[in-house]
Amino acid sequence: MPYADLGGLGLKQGAPVVYDWLMPSLMPVVLPWLAIMALLLLKPNRCASAWWIWVPLGCVAGVACVPQSALDLLESAQFEVVRELISALGFGLAALWLLSSYLGWKHRMLAFLGMLLAQGGFSMLAFAVRQGWEDMGPETLVMGISLAVIVLVISVAMILAGLACRGRYGWLRLSLWLIAALMVFWQLVTGPFYVISHVPALVIFGIVAVAAGLTFGLLLPFLVLSFVNGFYRERLKGLLHLGGAPPPPVITPPMPVVAAASGS
Repeated sequence: MPYADLGGLGLKQGAPVVYDWLMPSLMPVVLPWLAIMALLLLKPNRCASAWWIWVPLGCVAGVACVPQSALDLLESAQFEVVRELISALGFGLAALWLLSSYLGWKHRMLAFLGMLLAQGGFSMLAFAVRQGWEDMGPETLVMGISLAVIVLVISVAMILAGLACRGRYGWLRLSLWLIAALMVFWQLVTGPFYVISHVPALVIFGIVAVAAGLTFGLLLPFLVLSFVNGFYRERLKGLLHLGGAPPPPVITPPMPVVAAASGS
């Protein structure tokens, strides 16, 4: 809709013009899915159970495809930002679940760094290919920083939840500790900005609660997959050090070669 302030000479807004924009290539949309497919070809993922990762990824992708008319609380530009972030984070979490076999039962700091690299790398890839390198600007930079902060919050919260569970696995225990860790870390991330601007504490708590709830909702499909699927359950336990580490394989020594006695 064209807009110009003409003073008293006419209307400020002109007649709306409808334009259907078509993406010149489907590669930006297909590339993140191909990247997840490539991870499924890795040796630890060559089994039927690994393919269940499409279920939570499809749930997140479905939420990201909700039309703007279904959520009137956000403006069109804000809605597009939220949708792009959700989609990118979904691919990052799917990559983390598929790569967790390389991080299980490692030192917690190594697991944390691996979570940042796996989740952050694939999230940034999915985000960058959708934006296009020629459209990079200040708004895209802000969205990229927001994406990196959310990845950091999720990784730290998962590590803290694993520590709080004290090595014991339980879906309810892990979920409650994960929600608490998200609340605490979102408070640490956003609190200083609102303290400087003198925002009331009740408003800060509401914003933190919404951020923690949305982040946990994003994690929930992947957590449910780990709760009901033994393949991903063991990976989650190894990633967060929940339960004892699997025993090392038993190596059977070779049988001694006995020389046949020669007859006299």
